[in-house]
Amino acid sequence: MNTVKETLKQSLLILVALSITALPVQAISNGKKVLMIVSGNGQGEEKPGYEFDEFSKAYSVFKDNGIAVDIASPKGGAVEADKYDASKTYNAKVLVDETIMAKLNNTLATKQVDAKAYDAVFIVGGKGAMFDLPNDPALQNVIAQIYQRQGSVAAVCHGPAALVNVKLKDGSYLVANKAINSFTNQEEKLFGQKWINDFDFMLEDKLSERGAHFQSSEIMLSHVAIDGRLITGQNPTSTVAVATALVKSLGLTPVKVAMEVEDKTMAVVAKFIAGDTSALATLTNNQGQYHIPLVGMYGFYFLKVADTTVHFAQALSLMMVAQKSINNPMLDMKIAKTQIKLGQTDNAKATLNQLITAKPDYKPAQDMLKTL
Repeated sequence: MNTVKETLKQSLLILVALSITALPVQAISNGKKVLMIVSGNGQGEEKPGYEFDEFSKAYSVFKDNGIAVDIASPKGGAVEADKYDASKTYNAKVLVDETIMAKLNNTLATKQVDAKAYDAVFIVGGKGAMFDLPNDPALQNVIAQIYQRQGSVAAVCHGPAALVNVKLKDGSYLVANKAINSFTNQEEKLFGQKWINDFDFMLEDKLSERGAHFQSSEIMLSHVAIDGRLITGQNPTSTVAVATALVKSLGLTPVKVAMEVEDKTMAVVAKFIAGDTSALATLTNNQGQYHIPLVGMYGFYFLKVADTTVHFAQALSLMMVAQKSINNPMLDMKIAKTQIKLGQTDNAKATLNQLITAKPDYKPAQDMLKTL
């Protein structure tokens, strides 16, 4: 009997030990604290808000590195994000984080914020940032105080809109004579048409007007501008890199995190656009590891801004990688048109014939084929 009891006892101890080992490891607090700023402008389809994807990715970086986080918005209280996919892993894990969600559902009002309590500020993007963040004197004061107390200031995508009216003690603009970036004019015209006419200014233009040295990469590729303690990112793809740079600016060594599949995919696309032809083979031969439809859509939009033969060819290559995955006649037609533009008439004929075989009554393909 005693032997049975001892065996059970040992088994239970082993199970407890295993269960403890399986628990997620929480980073030990290092005493650093970041104030995250989100727009409070969001009202469903009526007014744009902040980007939850950007919030969740940045917050996760801070949490994983043991950094405490508070959240503020111009008016405080509950804030509304633009439409997002709650099933994405990076969003799902934040949505079940009761502590941070309580803060997000009852944000601090910027006029109530004690800037001395924070080592840094991180401004989340989203179109809403263009409406309420630039015109909030309390927010401008918080940002200036944190920066002038040797703290770090970071913003991503439309988040830098909060910086355009921030002035330092000497009367100069915070962004003046500093390297900076944000959502670009080109990106705005491609992806921001719903709200662009309601903006008081184009963000890239306003930052340049304030004396910033604006820099950027091709559309929707990650780009981080670092000028001392001022860190800015171009678009949602830049979020993790901006947050990680902020962690480094606080004197910490960032923990390594696995890249989300979308960011991993865009990183390889960026290599290809930069001239690394082996990146295309990486995407073609390892499709299960990447978000292939995203590759095709990038090619589709990159084609819209292409202005050299090389860029046209790159857009074509990316669309063709995802042709089977997307399986859409509109993409096939765009591929054929690009092949014609590049003088690849036989390839265009093959693309159109393949489309007609799949869709015998698809007239646009029939009409284009007759011209070749």
